Parts: sequence; C-alpha cells; structure tokens
Amino acid sequence: MTEIANALTIDVEDYFQVAALAEAVKQDDWSAMEYRVEANTDRLLGMFAEQDIKATFFTLGWVAERSPALVRRVLEAGHEVASHGYSHQLIYTQSPEVFREETRRSKQILEDITGVSVTGYRAASYSITSQSRWALDILAEEGFTWDSSIFPVHHDRYGMPGTPRWPHRLTTDEGHELAEFPLSTLKFPGYTLPIAGGGYFRLFPYWFSQWGLGQINKQGQPFVFYLHPWEVDPGQPRLDVKWFSRFRHYNNLDVCQARLDRLIHHFRFTTMSEVLIQQGVLKPSEAGNR
Repeated sequence: MTEIANALTIDVEDYFQVAALAEAVKQDDWSAMEYRVEANTDRLLGMFAEQDIKATFFTLGWVAERSPALVRRVLEAGHEVASHGYSHQLIYTQSPEVFREETRRSKQILEDITGVSVTGYRAASYSITSQSRWALDILAEEGFTWDSSIFPVHHDRYGMPGTPRWPHRLTTDEGHELAEFPLSTLKFPGYTLPIAGGGYFRLFPYWFSQWGLGQINKQGQPFVFYLHPWEVDPGQPRLDVKWFSRFRHYNNLDVCQARLDRLIHHFRFTTMSEVLIQQGVLKPSEAGNR
C-alpha cells in the first residue's frame, strides 16, 4: 500500500440518471424507474467499513429527498457528505438562475438531513467547462468552499483542457476563491489521459488503472478516484440506447466491485476534504462535515 493519501469519492446517483442514458429515459419518468441506488450505496458502505476507509459521497439532491436515512447512514459511518447538485443536468445547458436555484436547493436538502454544513460540490458529468465557468462564482456565493468538477481533458461531454492537474486554489471570474481538486489524469507527450475512475476504471484493464494511479503517487501527488453505486450493480435493468452509450455504461459492470476491492487494498484513501487539507489548499474551517 502506498503512503500518500488519495481521495475516494462516490457520486450517489441511480443508473437511470446518467447522461449517457438520457436518450432512453426522461427526467419526468425517473420516479417510475426501478430504484436501486440505496442498496448499491449500502454495498459500498459495507466494503469501506470492512477496510475502515472513509470516503466522500457526492449526493444528488433528488436521491437525498427519497433516501434521507441513507444520507444519515453515510454521515454516521464517518464519511463526508457533499453535493452533486439536484437533478443531474449538464450545467452548460442550464441558465445561471436555474443552476443557482438547484444548487441552493440540494445544499439545503443535505444540510437539513445531516444537521451539518455541506461545503463541497461536484457537477453532474463534470459539466463545469469553459462554457459554464460562471457556475464557480455561484458555488462560492452559495457557501461552497471546495469543488471537484473540472476534468483537465478533451471530451465530448466535459473537460477544461490546459487547467491545473493537481489540487489548487482557484480564483473565479468574479474574484471568489475555491479549493479545486481536478479529476486525475496521466500526462503523455501531446495528450492528457483521464484515469480517475468510473467508466475509465471499467474500460481500461485493471493493471493499467493501478499503474496509472501509482504513477501519480510516485510524482508525490494525490489522485482522486470516483465511482457510482450503479457501477457495482451488474443486475441493473438494460435500457435501449445507442451502441456507444451502451458500451460506456454497461461494459465490465460484472467485474467492477472486485476491481474496487483490489484498489482499496493497494492504495491509501480518505475523504476529499482531508486530502485537500493535507495539501494545504483547504483550511480546516472550510471543510464542513468530514
């Protein structure tokens, strides 16, 4: 096991809320879908309890409303609760007014359930891009002190290439400050490769993910790893979507939990706030619950 503490993060959303499956299910139909996120999140909580690992759970407001007891279980187990917005919509498709309302709403839901301050945020599908940098100002104005939404890569749905790859403090366009933990990447000549988890963890061979994340630690830097509860649920319903979306979403679901178990045995993990504090980019007073 390596000595550098890395951030273990879970984006708490259900399978039918993923952007890649939006062609098959509308937001208005979410309530009619088979609800599986609670059991899948409990499965992850059990895995982390066995290894005495703490993680950050970026929780969707829509899910928190329906499963307040789950949010409380996360907090009571010693994990960090952070916001994943309310409705899992791409930020650059929203107006600033709608984004502010949803951001405020999701934060309030989580704080009402937990009774503690929620100061961390992650955008749906990492959709804070050059088109939606204004969202960073809204986050700061609504009481968030740290963010993990920026992926410094080129991608068809997200990405802000050329931005810093390591935890840092950023200044927003309106002069606010936030601590930022960008999603982890590997730097090759002429190309930056995403390696932070999720679909990349399922699609790449396990050895490559372990090697790539190990390279980041060898550089003396922490990485951030993310996963979704639905990624340890090979029995989830199959939705009728285009082949590429099907490939992105369903490939290797059957081996993901075993891979995660190997990963958490190999690397040292803790919450995102703890890593940001250790890196000197977040003050303990800015961390909220942790």
